[in-house]
Amino acid sequence: MEIRQINYFIKAAEMLHFTEAAAACFVTQSTLSQQIKQLEEELGMLLFDRVGKHVRLTEAGNVYLKHARQIVLDVKKSKQAILELNNLVTGDLKIGVTYAFSSMLLPALAPFSSKYPGIKIVVEYGTAGELEHNLKQAELDVILAFHDQTDNDNVSLEMEHLFSSRISMVVSKKHPLAGLKKISLNELAKVELILPSKGFSSRDLLNELFRKRKLSPLIKIEMNDVHSLLSMVDEGNWATIINEKAILTWENLIAIPISGKEYYKQAFILWQKGIYRKKSATLFVDELIKTLLG
Repeated sequence: MEIRQINYFIKAAEMLHFTEAAAACFVTQSTLSQQIKQLEEELGMLLFDRVGKHVRLTEAGNVYLKHARQIVLDVKKSKQAILELNNLVTGDLKIGVTYAFSSMLLPALAPFSSKYPGIKIVVEYGTAGELEHNLKQAELDVILAFHDQTDNDNVSLEMEHLFSSRISMVVSKKHPLAGLKKISLNELAKVELILPSKGFSSRDLLNELFRKRKLSPLIKIEMNDVHSLLSMVDEGNWATIINEKAILTWENLIAIPISGKEYYKQAFILWQKGIYRKKSATLFVDELIKTLLG
C-alpha cells in the first residue's frame, strides 16, 4: 500500500469519476485505475462499483475513505515534525482567528515576526465552526477564538483558556452616551446599533437576551467584519454590543457595561487533540500570552 494509491483513491471517491480524478492528480486514467485496483487487491475488497464511466463507493469504500483521509493527514503531520527537527524557526505558521479576536492578535504579530523572521505567518479569519473544520483537516495549526465550550469539543479539540471578556455596549468617546457608567437592556433597545451578523457567538447571545426581555433592538447595520464595524462606531454616533477585549487597540472607543447580570465571552486557544504541535505555533502562543498580560 502506497500513499499515492491512497491519494488517488481519495480523489476518485470525492469526484466519483475516474477520468476527472486522474486529471486532478495529473496522471492518466489507466494509471489511476490500475493503482486503485492494486489497492483493492491488497485490501481484499472492492472500494468502487463501476457503472460505465461513473463509479460509486461500496460499503467498504465508505469505511476506508474515513481511514484514508486520516492516513494522509498523519503523513502530512509527520513530515512537518521531521522538518522542524531540521530547521526549527522557518516555515509557515497558519493561525485561525475569529473576527472578534483580531484586536488581540495584532499586537503580538510584529514582535513575533521580528523575533523569528524565518517564519511566514498566515492569518485566516472565520467563524469558530469554519476554523475548527480547517484545524481538523490540518489546514490550520492553531485557533484563537471566543468560544462556548461543549462536550463535543472534548472529543477532538484541546482548549486552553486565555481570559474572560465582558459583553458591553461600545461607543466612541464623542458619542452622546459616552458618559454613562452603565446602560440597561431596555435603554439599549432604543439606541441605534451596528451589530455583528447573525451566526456570530456574541450576536447569538444578544438575540437571546433581547428575546427573553421581549425587546426589539434598533439594528441599523449588520456586518460580518468586526474591524469595519468598529471603524464605523469610531467615526460616528453608532453603538455596538461586543466583548470589551475586542476594542483593545481602539483608543477612541469605550466600553459601557450592561446593568443587571453580567455576561462574558470566553477566549480560548484551540489545538487539535493528540497531534504534534508545530514549534512555531507554541512560540507564537507564548508571545501572544506575554502581550496580553502586558
